[in-house]
Amino acid sequence: MKKRALITGITGQDGSYLAEFLLTQGYDVYGLVRRTSTLNFERIRHIQEQITLVPGDMLDQTSLTVTLSQVQPDEVYNLAAQSFVQTSWNQPVFTGDVTALGVTRLLDAIRTVNPEIRFYQASSSEMFGKVREVPQKETTPFYPRSPYGVAKVYGHWITVNYRESYNMHATSGILFNHESPRRGLEFVTRKVTYHAARIKLGLDQELRIGNTDARRDWGFAGDYVRAMWLMLQQDTPDDYVVATGETHAVSELLDVAFSCLDLDWRKYTVQDEKFMRPAEVDLLVGDPSKAGRALGWEPEVTFEKLVQMMVESDLQTLKNTLKA
Repeated sequence: MKKRALITGITGQDGSYLAEFLLTQGYDVYGLVRRTSTLNFERIRHIQEQITLVPGDMLDQTSLTVTLSQVQPDEVYNLAAQSFVQTSWNQPVFTGDVTALGVTRLLDAIRTVNPEIRFYQASSSEMFGKVREVPQKETTPFYPRSPYGVAKVYGHWITVNYRESYNMHATSGILFNHESPRRGLEFVTRKVTYHAARIKLGLDQELRIGNTDARRDWGFAGDYVRAMWLMLQQDTPDDYVVATGETHAVSELLDVAFSCLDLDWRKYTVQDEKFMRPAEVDLLVGDPSKAGRALGWEPEVTFEKLVQMMVESDLQTLKNTLKA
């Protein structure tokens, strides 16, 4: 009998990579999608015939319960969230409702329908915020610095509470920044690679950017979804930091991206206050040693290879658009 997995947020970057991966593992894959007037299936179009999309909403308890009753999954991966830090400052209540309380709704629906379902919660390095130690590991205290970070802390701890209170197989992956050609244009990595490609093709003259000194631990999303799956294959649920253990400044990101196109980023970038965070996080760099020991996981794609992959993808996409 094939295993069944339900993915919330399947149309996002992580959801699309996870769906691909689970299909290679022989799963029947179901994806929860919210009904909107503008559906965006771009990231899953190439596998849409191989998966089953079901309607539901993280804001609606009944729809989650009905979906679980109909699908009867073995595993649930909760990747749904208002996931952009900058937006969380403008929409703090909505962010809390989806990214925090949405986790509670889903966990309680699982508890009601079938508490044997294994649950994965997408926690975030943004929970560490104003970091208490470097590098950050599973026991590092949280100090979130944005409404998004605060919401993720709630989602993380409610997962721990359901695990301990109801003996559920509920696990959180504390993922550090992970990128890919499927990353949204609002995120700094994709913003840099996309605009670098546009500048190379003469479509733009400059890139307006925020804090170039900010440092992040960036990995490849395709590597990180493998870690999610490994967590739910363990006999005992637990929490794991998933990271590369390396940190890079935005200026390094700019340097690698523009160098791929034989350009000097300093000639094209303008620092803009509009893109500065109200409260910047400190040095986010993860310690993935527990995931290495317990899961046998390690990242395969280097920072340089990741950026090159994204630049080449954006360049080809833009060239194809120009030809059309």
